[in-house]
Amino acid sequence: MKEAVVLYPSPHVGHLVSMVELGKLLLTHRPALSIHILIAAAPYIAGRTDKYISTVSASVPSIKFHHLPIVTPVSTTATHLEVLTLEVLHFSKPRVHEELINISKTCKIHGLIMDFFCTSGLSVANELHIPSYFFITSGACFLALYLHLPTLHQNTTKNFKDMKEHFLNVPGLLPVLATDMPKPFLERDNKAYQYFLDFATQVPQAAGIMINTFEFLESKVVRAISDGLCVPDNPTPPIYCIGPLILADDKRGGSSKTSPEDAHKCITWLDSQPNQSVVFLCFGSLGLFTKEQLREIAIGLEKSGQRFLWVVRDPPSHQAKWDDISMM
Repeated sequence: MKEAVVLYPSPHVGHLVSMVELGKLLLTHRPALSIHILIAAAPYIAGRTDKYISTVSASVPSIKFHHLPIVTPVSTTATHLEVLTLEVLHFSKPRVHEELINISKTCKIHGLIMDFFCTSGLSVANELHIPSYFFITSGACFLALYLHLPTLHQNTTKNFKDMKEHFLNVPGLLPVLATDMPKPFLERDNKAYQYFLDFATQVPQAAGIMINTFEFLESKVVRAISDGLCVPDNPTPPIYCIGPLILADDKRGGSSKTSPEDAHKCITWLDSQPNQSVVFLCFGSLGLFTKEQLREIAIGLEKSGQRFLWVVRDPPSHQAKWDDISMM
């Protein structure tokens, strides 16, 4: 029976790309593995993935994609896009169960590796006695904050957005201004907050946590997590720093060999800079900022005097995100 690992990413294109790169990494260590990737349909337009998936399928035959049936979110008036994604993933649980059963008919599944958005799949893995792992596409700093969320929740009854000039203490991190918490964490009564709070309490049940970082970059916070400081009331699973997992070139899903004439001018410029001299800014497929926010970032970069490479997306028009949702 063929040996397999199943990957379950969030439908956001940035999370999918990182998960595919994880699959490629696993294949470099175990070429005989079969990698199966479960694809949930995104509840809104967050970057087209069809072409990327087709390219990967053609170039890496050991990676197979399984498209889950479309699920309609319940929250049509959600104030956070994350709620729509989390509801789709939650209601996809029966389909995940079905796909794992089907894959297990021809393969021995050694593990289910989930994006933290896909924590609802943990109970499915447990039910089928499949070892479960989490893959954090962000860095260790976010993981520390995420794991410590239940503790922060217990220490106050206020919304973080209302705790003006109050700093939160998270092991391994500098004090975090409460109002600077990720947007889904700011309001306790919001459905996104409740989802993530529940998920954060479940993460310690996993067999391990993989992070898209390397230890030298975030050694202090990685130590704090590994020592169990972020989850004081439960054991912390083993931590594996396996990053940075990035595309090998500037073509999604393409060859790792890019000729100089095909390289983007930004890469050519970057190669000409001194080592460790450039600040890189990239906020993901959903990282949209207003014109005012972009201006503030630009002013900060200019005042820093540092070389920088900044991936900038056009500012959203009023209600642009929700217009995308209505098109689905």
